[in-house]
Amino acid sequence: MKYYIIAGEASGDLHGSNLMKALYKEDSSAEIHFWGGDLMQNVGGTLVKHYRELAFMGFAEVVLNLKTILNNIKFCKEDILKFSPDVIIFIDYPGFNMRIAKWAKLRGIKTHYYIAPQIWAWKENRIKEIKRDFDKLFVILPFEKDFFEVKHQFPVDFVGHPLIDAIHNREKTDEISFRENNNLDEKPIIAILPGSRKQEIAKMLHVMLSIVDDFSDYQFVIAGAPSQEFHFYEQFLKNKNVKFISNKTYDLLSVATAALVTSGTATLETALFKVPEVVCYKGSWASYQIAKRIITLKYISLVNLIMDEEVVTELIQDKFTSKNLKKALSTLLDENYRKSLLAKYDTLEAKLGGIGASEKTAKLILKDLK
Repeated sequence: MKYYIIAGEASGDLHGSNLMKALYKEDSSAEIHFWGGDLMQNVGGTLVKHYRELAFMGFAEVVLNLKTILNNIKFCKEDILKFSPDVIIFIDYPGFNMRIAKWAKLRGIKTHYYIAPQIWAWKENRIKEIKRDFDKLFVILPFEKDFFEVKHQFPVDFVGHPLIDAIHNREKTDEISFRENNNLDEKPIIAILPGSRKQEIAKMLHVMLSIVDDFSDYQFVIAGAPSQEFHFYEQFLKNKNVKFISNKTYDLLSVATAALVTSGTATLETALFKVPEVVCYKGSWASYQIAKRIITLKYISLVNLIMDEEVVTELIQDKFTSKNLKKALSTLLDENYRKSLLAKYDTLEAKLGGIGASEKTAKLILKDLK
């Protein structure tokens, strides 16, 4: 079979690489062309375009790069026709992928969506396009199955969360070597995950670092995003007794005692590493006011959304202060609280379906094609 996969971000590259491994295992004659990154390229197949060329975030940036985006869409359509795949597998990245899916469906090409857009959070009206343009939908959060099937009468397959595979399959971190190689002492580690974009790092990091001196028995370590250079972080580190490690977030989480985490996928990753966490987020006043009116979710973190209760503390907008953060972290370091939280993390992982999301998805794709 011939597979065309489109992943437009770093997370899609990770999940796409694991899906590709599973497809090659299930289909020994598989031919795969893909948009993705280094991880997918390491598996095999033919890289069409790297996600670094597609990373346009925010309204202004999209407008400024509109010509490039339109050229990418045109090129993608031409390349699909040239390759003539049996199926296109879309991974997240909805702005681009849903445009291509509409075009492909009209030409009779099979369309499968793996890691569907989070329309349950906002833009719920996109369900009309999803029903029209996709043959199969593979969802990774347990509540998504009810959302699509019960609320919108669109059958989907819940395959489990691929992050469990990514964490389970990774090479284990040797803590002694990790500490030595990164000049860390023997103190327990508080990991700081301030996000990946400059704007959110700038808003989050100074508050996160403001409590460092109150916890002298611990060492704070910033997880630098692969998309940012160290010199960007330097402005926040003056006179702060903190360490900085770039592009080793999973290694850091595997040895951390607790974590301060900017809202996003990282909140779920931290929970799956069984690290107690405080979830933090602060946007601009205008953005927050708009988001409040568009998004009607009870919680902001995936951990709490999946569990449908406040398992981890969320400090959002005006609640994200040094005082509240210090109190929340102190609670995390209490042994009785930690035991209760880790037990709920185990329940969370069970709800996510355990390991095997990539294999389940590959089998379902092949079954549909046959």
